[in-house]
Amino acid sequence: MEVHDDHFHPAAKDEEWLAHAGQNGWIVLTKDRRIRYRNLERTALMSAGVGAFVLTAGDLNGDEMAKIFVKALPAIFKFLTKHRRPFIAKITRSGSVSMLFE
Repeated sequence: MEVHDDHFHPAAKDEEWLAHAGQNGWIVLTKDRRIRYRNLERTALMSAGVGAFVLTAGDLNGDEMAKIFVKALPAIFKFLTKHRRPFIAKITRSGSVSMLFE
């Protein structure tokens, strides 16, 4: 697992780190629910060939987010066997995973 701030400045532009994630074949886990609506970031994600999972529940602390991501891991792995990158999928509070954008 790679952590954004271990590789990039916290204020790094999405276009920069998404390109790096794509080059390295990384899967992205994010809480940025708006990324699919911002054309520049969505285009960067798709151009980089990234698979991104977006946590759609708001108002969560770090521990709560981690628990949801861990709960969703089986669904994430199953999703990855059925879908090719690039894509943006959502993870709900219950840990379910579904496609948002491909």
